[in-house]
This record gives sequence, C-alpha cells and structure tokens, in this order.
Amino acid sequence: MSRTHESTPRADGFRMPGEHEPQQAVLMAWPERRDTWREGAGPARQAFAAVAAAVNEATPVIMCVSAEQLQTARSMLPDSVEVVEIPCNDSWMRDIGPSYVVDDRGGLRGVDWHFNAWGGEVNGLYEDWSLDEALAEKVLQKRGEDRYRAPLVLEGGSIHVDGEGTCITTAECLLHPGRNPQLSQAEIEDLLRDYLGVEKFIWLPRGVYNDETDGHVDNILHIVGPAEVVLTWCDDAQDPMYDICRECLKVLEAEQDAKGRSFTVHRLPLPGPLYISEEEAAGIEPSESMKRSTGERLAGSYANFLITNDRVVFPLLDPAQDEIARTILRQIFPHREIVGIEGREILLGGGNIHCITQQIPAG
Repeated sequence: MSRTHESTPRADGFRMPGEHEPQQAVLMAWPERRDTWREGAGPARQAFAAVAAAVNEATPVIMCVSAEQLQTARSMLPDSVEVVEIPCNDSWMRDIGPSYVVDDRGGLRGVDWHFNAWGGEVNGLYEDWSLDEALAEKVLQKRGEDRYRAPLVLEGGSIHVDGEGTCITTAECLLHPGRNPQLSQAEIEDLLRDYLGVEKFIWLPRGVYNDETDGHVDNILHIVGPAEVVLTWCDDAQDPMYDICRECLKVLEAEQDAKGRSFTVHRLPLPGPLYISEEEAAGIEPSESMKRSTGERLAGSYANFLITNDRVVFPLLDPAQDEIARTILRQIFPHREIVGIEGREILLGGGNIHCITQQIPAG
C-alpha cells in the first residue's frame, strides 16, 4: 500500500543513491508520440526494445505501456520484461518517473517531482503533459511504494548524484525561467537538499549544444563513482562544444565533492557532429512546439549511458568514435560488461539511453 509522506526524505533519513550502487529494477516507457518519433515510432520501438533487452540481462526491466500498445510491446520485448499498463505523453522515463531514495534500514521510497514538458508555457515541448505528470505516482502506487511529492519542477535528467552527498547539475537547466522562476538558486538547493539527501552542489554552466532539455547534465556528464566523472569532450575549436566542455572542466577542477575529494575527470569524445537527415526529418509529424528539420544539429553524447548492476549500456552513435568510447568505458568500469546499442533513433527523439531509463535501487 503506497502512501504519501508530508515530511521530506532528508528529515526521514533517506538519500538518493548513486547509479553505480546495486539496483533491483529499471523503469522504461514505450514510445508512441509521432511528433517525437519518426515513422509512427516504429524504429524507436525497435531501439527501446533493444535497450530493454540489454538492461534486462543485468537488471529486471519494467516497461510502462498504454492500453493501445500493450500487445505490440509484449510481442517486441523479452518475456522476462514486465509490461504494465501506465500511459504517458512521451517516453522519457528519466524525466517523468520517480527518483528513488533509500535509508540505512533497507527502506525505499519515491520522489515525485512536478513535470511541465521541459519548460511549460515558456518553452515546453508539448501542451498536454498530464499523463507524464501523473506517471510517477501511478508507478509508486502500482508497486506499493511510499511517495514524497516535491514542490519543484524538475526532470531526473537534470541532476546526477553520487550517493555520498554530492549533486551535479547545470545552471542552464535548473535556473531556466521555464522551470522554477519564483525560486532563487539557494532556494532550489534547499529543496534538493531536502528531497535528495545531498549536501554539496556543483553547478556546471551549460549542457550539450542544442539540447532541447535546456542542457540536462546527464547528456554532458556522468557520475561513475565517488569523486569520479566522465565528461563529454570536443577538441574542434570551431565547434560550439569546444568552449562548453572546457567551462565544465574548469568548474570540476576547482571543486571538491561533499567529502572534500577532488574529482577524477575522464574525457569521452563527442560523436559526430551529427545532423538530422532529410529522410529522418520527413518521417516526423510536424507540431507547434517540437521542430525537427533537415540539417538540425543533434545533441549526441556518449555520456548518456546507464550504469546497472554488472553492466553499462551505452549508445552507439558514430562509427568513427564508438569503439574509442567503448574502450574508455571499459577502462573506467573494469568489473562491468560494456554493451553498445544503436542509439540514433533515440537521439532523433531528443535524448538517449540514460534519458529513457530510471533505476530502482536495491533498497
């Protein structure tokens, strides 16, 4: 039986664990939206099914699906993937699902953030996000897990935590007028402190160039362990990412984590640059808010991977860089299997593997 607590995770002794800590399951949501996904979402469904299959070999996957797509999803997914009927407006589980917190006694609860389609009336990507807004609570009710309702508009992809008191985010996103314009940076930190159980905040200036989430941190950086991160890196001085990644590195080199440790920063090459082809753009239904035009720069990044139990699932995006990225990840994660999944169809929708997954810690 799920119940909603009026207190906060911090007050109750809960914290959000790092992604590198043990997990009991991974949440996903099935793609349908035709102004996000090309060709009626057919190619995207194949990509989501491939990610689900890869994750499911390490950690059980739970797929949220609309009533209309139950049969299709069931037929495309491994039998051991759990399919539950919970609809959404779009399928970015990292941003619409609950962020889980744990305590020292094995307790597990979910934080339900407010969601406004990445910007609401300021620059939101669609007008009706009611199903997305309701999804986290429905997932927690379905699983019988207790809930905190956070008074903050926030997507899970806009934060990374290390489980030991540190939160890394971007000013571009969390201070954007489309999220919480009534709150100061200090007030946002106070709420994150209460709902994530963190102490130290590191604010990177910007995220990946042309990222329509207003620069989610999970697309440019990944916390891989205590005081250790990977950062998207670009050595082409003519590329807008050249300055962005150096700004981020400068911050990381000047900062310490919540326990006073300096960061080890691994550099992951930037794929591409990658652009939408004429054929890909033509297959996406036009809409008022989401523009997908031929030649548009895609916000591709190898940092948008998922760490889950004994493996890392990362996107294959650029034949010239894929194996370099795989080699770097193997060096960082010597005790995990590194599994690459074709990520372009997910990227065309605006994100990648980390964006479409949300881990449930072991608790």
